Amino acid sequence: MTVRQEVMRNAHYLDRKNQLILDEIQNRGTIDHAPVYPREVVRRALELSSPNIIVVHNHPSGDPTPSRADIEMTRQIVAAGRPLNVEVHDHLIVGREGVASLKQLGLM
Repeated sequence: MTVRQEVMRNAHYLDRKNQLILDEIQNRGTIDHAPVYPREVVRRALELSSPNIIVVHNHPSGDPTPSRADIEMTRQIVAAGRPLNVEVHDHLIVGREGVASLKQLGLM
């Protein structure tokens, strides 16, 4: 697995059967930061008629451990989507040392 030296944040937009509608880059950033705006992630889901989202990004450091900012951003996307029936299934963080699932870690 090749890990990019810049932070890339993607959103996988899924249909009701969890089939992929679109894998879209939300933002590219510096070595340690790529801002994502929860309202824009949810707005795009509504445009695509996508009720389900999986958020994915990388940690160029190689350590996939979620940061406080990762956890907070995820919670903001979940909160923004909830009243509009857009569900965030998971937030995956990819690094050389593996993949972390915020859902499996109980952080969502």
